[in-house]
Amino acid sequence: MLPEMWSSMRRWFLGSLTAEKNEQNVANPRQKDHSVLEASAGEKQENGPTPAKKTTMLILMAPPKDLQQKIVKAGDKDLDGQLDFEEFVHYLRDHEKKLRLVFKSLDKKNDGRIDSQEIMQSLRDLGVHISEQQAEKILKRIRRGHVFAPVMYMDKNGTMTIDWNEWRDYHLLHPADNIPEIILYWKHSTIFDVGESLMVPDEFTAEEKKTGMWWRHLVAGGGAGSVSRTCTAPLDRLKVLMQVHSSRVNTMCIASGFSQMIREGGIRSLWRGNGMNVLKIAPESAIKFMAYEQIKRLIGSNQETLGILERLVAGSLAGAISQSSIYPMEVLKTRLALGKTGQYSGIVDCAKHIFQKEGLAAFYKGYIPNILGIIPYAGIDLAVYETLKNSWLQTYATDSADPGVFVLLACGTMSSTCGQLASYPLALVRTRMQAQAAALDGGPQMSMSSLFRHIVRTEGAMGLYRGLAPNFMKVIPAVSISYVVYENLKVTLGVQSR
Repeated sequence: MLPEMWSSMRRWFLGSLTAEKNEQNVANPRQKDHSVLEASAGEKQENGPTPAKKTTMLILMAPPKDLQQKIVKAGDKDLDGQLDFEEFVHYLRDHEKKLRLVFKSLDKKNDGRIDSQEIMQSLRDLGVHISEQQAEKILKRIRRGHVFAPVMYMDKNGTMTIDWNEWRDYHLLHPADNIPEIILYWKHSTIFDVGESLMVPDEFTAEEKKTGMWWRHLVAGGGAGSVSRTCTAPLDRLKVLMQVHSSRVNTMCIASGFSQMIREGGIRSLWRGNGMNVLKIAPESAIKFMAYEQIKRLIGSNQETLGILERLVAGSLAGAISQSSIYPMEVLKTRLALGKTGQYSGIVDCAKHIFQKEGLAAFYKGYIPNILGIIPYAGIDLAVYETLKNSWLQTYATDSADPGVFVLLACGTMSSTCGQLASYPLALVRTRMQAQAAALDGGPQMSMSSLFRHIVRTEGAMGLYRGLAPNFMKVIPAVSISYVVYENLKVTLGVQSR
């Protein structure tokens, strides 16, 4: 086994250097564009005495610098910043086990070979749909290293299948150990914040969880959401007012709505309720992430990246759990946004007022339509995003799966908009139910179904979409602002780009 590994290593590095050549390289260890790994050559030979230890040098030229660092980090057991021969052999053996597992998962027919149909099926399980021609391109894929390094083909013998030896030799010295990395560029849920709480949680790689990068991503996403929600808060409050107060008799357009808010409470009133909208980001994100990870284990998934259906189920359940936990904050946000100047002195006073006059049940008004809205929002959002992603991959993906910033923004905006459009009637009924408890004027407290019927009967089907215009107006600025802030916070927090 070890000679085969060493043979692969020799091909990946610039070649095995003799002791004499290595000693010449030691004389000039800082040679430009050469990354040097020290390896102990004092291994015991199969036949014969143990030779004296001496230092050999391997000049790593083919892989990029970040690849070198990942390998050193993965194999450096004594944390001395260097990779000796024993550590390197241990890394190769450990990595070969991972590669064997991936190979077996791809080999659907269990015939010891991977063909184009098996590649298509494996990617389809991850939500990526490719043609047979594209699968054949993957089989014939070329790794281009340094200008002086050899070109490596995965399918060496041209049979359009890959056996275990070809798979291992191609991937052995690459630290990636699973196929889902192909679609990590397309992760979007913690980046694009449009003020809604129904998105499917983000997924993180094993490396991100191990190194603690996941919480930095969450912090960066939370900070980006706070900024974007604050910037679009006037539109969000206008949406709430139109959902509750606008009707056929009392029409409210965007201009009149802004004028009414400013007349009633001044410029500052445009941000009424935004404090609670920002405060609920942190607990909601944390609970949703933890619930999502536990649900993934319960449904028996051992993949880092779930399929679409699994992600919808796990994401919807995690969303329901997080919404159940922070829903009183949703009610407080709506009440504050609908409140008049001087009605509440702050968040605590609002909560105290609701509890004393309406009881604990008032904090869960509109809970059922809110939970029901998670499924259409998450389902449509995922479906549209996956469709757009697959269309881009089919048409434009040639050398990389990275779509670039503008494509990601466009796909995220479109999928979120479609998700909101599907769940908006439920969101409107939720807001009406949250607001109707505030009146307590002796009128009946309407249930979800009766409120639906009342709106359709008195305002028509379009009554279920009151406030849709300001809601859509905030999507593009919210997505753009959250993305820009997210990228800058990642740099500040030292988060590595994926």
